[in-house]
Amino acid sequence: MSKSFRLAAAAREELQRRPGVECDLLDLSLLTAQYGRQIFPCKACVSTAMPLCHWPCSCYPNHAMAQVGDWMNELYPRWVAAHGVMIVTPVYWYQAPSVLKLMIDRLVCADGGNPDPTTTHGKDPKRAKALELAGWPYPRHLAGRHFAIVVHGDAEGTDILRRSLTGWLQDMHLVQAHPVATIDRYIGYYEPYATSHAALDRDTAFVDEVRQAARVLAESVSLARSGRLVQVAPAGTEIRPK
Repeated sequence: MSKSFRLAAAAREELQRRPGVECDLLDLSLLTAQYGRQIFPCKACVSTAMPLCHWPCSCYPNHAMAQVGDWMNELYPRWVAAHGVMIVTPVYWYQAPSVLKLMIDRLVCADGGNPDPTTTHGKDPKRAKALELAGWPYPRHLAGRHFAIVVHGDAEGTDILRRSLTGWLQDMHLVQAHPVATIDRYIGYYEPYATSHAALDRDTAFVDEVRQAARVLAESVSLARSGRLVQVAPAGTEIRPK
């Protein structure tokens, strides 16, 4: 059992204690453990023109290239259904683990992606460029959802990944639940990997922080859905839109 899974389980337990809250645990480690489970890489359609990047992504399946069974076809609806998102992750070499980065890259279509592929006749670059130059509205399909982040590591880089993930979600106009819900910590700092689970056992404060982050996220979502959470900058006030 990974330390991330242990922390995510604590967060799920905390969320399930709240009336009316449902927790959908997305375990990306299944990509490493289940035969045929895969997320294909992003093809960077957006680098040609924003409307060429469809929402949800239409690059797969590509039967001619045997690129079928893309897990993102299931994950897009799960992101849409969520009112709050909590990411619990280790840091790998100052960055997100590859399984998380694959999903992040494929969510580029959530930020400005084209919900109507017929407007580009599939993947016609000329039509997509014309649409963008005519004034693309840049729909943010996941905007308004609230988020919490927990990053853990053993030596370096937790703060870098925490800031990176925060920036990514905020760029998509998701809302940070609260500063205490966006944390990075070390487990057994520069200690042997062999004793890292024992180090987590000892660090009860970290587990309590994770539980607190889950509670704050749930409360933030509840306030937003009841209309009691004030937005200082309403939608449409961007001075320099993409």
